[in-house]
Amino acid sequence: MSLVNQTVICLLDDEFEDLELWYPVYRVREAGATVLYAAPEKGKKYIGKYGVPAIADLSYEELVSSDIDGLLVPGGWAPDKIRRDAKVLQIVQELNAAGKPIGQICHAGWVLISAKILEGRTVTSTPGIRDDMENAGATWLDEAVVVDGNLISARRPPDLPPYAKAFVDALEQRTR
Repeated sequence: MSLVNQTVICLLDDEFEDLELWYPVYRVREAGATVLYAAPEKGKKYIGKYGVPAIADLSYEELVSSDIDGLLVPGGWAPDKIRRDAKVLQIVQELNAAGKPIGQICHAGWVLISAKILEGRTVTSTPGIRDDMENAGATWLDEAVVVDGNLISARRPPDLPPYAKAFVDALEQRTR
């Protein structure tokens, strides 16, 4: 339990990719961290693409970057909604500036694009948004997981095991 006293926020909105939310959340919790869900509305139930619900612990407006040790952004269609929130973009920028781990998989790269933190970075994502990532200034690699400093990115659900491990490793490195 090396991540006791660490708080990770997982961003929510409807139509998140179920596996891309639940798998890393469970791995981070198994490592001892607290994972809280943040969404537009605190206490609301958000439904994944395959019907698995998650309830928001916090609203986006309640987020304070100094209270957050890491951020998980699941894929699916939710990132296209999440990236429209100014508070989310501010938090992503602040966490990035502080060098705190930011995990994104599949379409979650849209949130990082809208936060304008990809210039000069190396990442991966679902191939469907490769052009978007490159147009945001990133170098895109077709690899299961790419770690560039505090950014941990992955392509799709088959990449979840190495992605979750890389994210937990990044959190652990910050606690040493």
